Amino acid sequence: MTAAPDILAALEPSAERLLKRHLTAAPEWLPHTYVPWSAATDYDGPLDGEPWTAAQSRIDAAVQDALVVNLLTEDNLPSYHFEIATRFGRDRAWGEWVHRWTAEEDRHAHALRCYLHATRAIDPVALERQRMRTMTTGFRSDQPTPLHALAYVLVQELATREAHRNAGAACADRPGRLLMTRIAADENLHMIFYRDLYADALDLAPDHATAALADVICDFRMPGTVIPGFQRRALRIAAAGIYNLDVHVDHVLRPLLRTLRVATRTDLGPEGERARDRIGRHLERTKATAERFRTLYQRMEGGGRAAHT
Repeated sequence: MTAAPDILAALEPSAERLLKRHLTAAPEWLPHTYVPWSAATDYDGPLDGEPWTAAQSRIDAAVQDALVVNLLTEDNLPSYHFEIATRFGRDRAWGEWVHRWTAEEDRHAHALRCYLHATRAIDPVALERQRMRTMTTGFRSDQPTPLHALAYVLVQELATREAHRNAGAACADRPGRLLMTRIAADENLHMIFYRDLYADALDLAPDHATAALADVICDFRMPGTVIPGFQRRALRIAAAGIYNLDVHVDHVLRPLLRTLRVATRTDLGPEGERARDRIGRHLERTKATAERFRTLYQRMEGGGRAAHT
């Protein structure tokens, strides 16, 4: 495989073009207008309000898990900003994109936390303690090259869109659905920026870009894995169908691979061909694992029903 070009320099014209398109497409929205303030009451503490109790929440446990994971993931924004600013730089189009992306992402945690507090959907004390632990841990992607970093944010943005959108669809109230739909729309625009940027990367360096994409896909981990109790929560979220391996393959990986034309490219050398084969085998293994988990979830659901009869 030939040496990779200076991919960030080569992609800067694309980043500038796609940033201009993004600024035209991204609507202004105001987080405070999505929060049902009329439902809010004071909490116990300096204002002598009412303590939180589990009975006050109107959403089930799996949706609570999904919203907490989504929020704590968004809370780690300082780490993500550091990652992409360090990888992509703070100059010219790359720097303008990094700061614009951060400003848009910063709305998500603020709006979601206000919604959860106003509706008393989540224990606010536990949530704050988990936020402190999550942000203290931080996040490192440990991607070895700029192409790997681009491939990771591409997959992650679409996965995050699906996680937000599906959590909103499972919410028991209209404000929750509206807010999560709005946040998911932001994530979608971010994904489109990275997707089209990666399409140009594939044209510039098809073997290197395909290999980096294969590496990321075959070892992908959501940034929320640093959240306290993530595995336990992820299992309940998956069992509820909010985000599981089926969603990851059918609504994240396959659409990306199809849009990027990975399966139909004719410009790959031996290394690129091997990477494409790795991706195909990974999809097959993941779907087989998803089938086993579906059986497990059905047993879990059946056991839960039996326990309540």
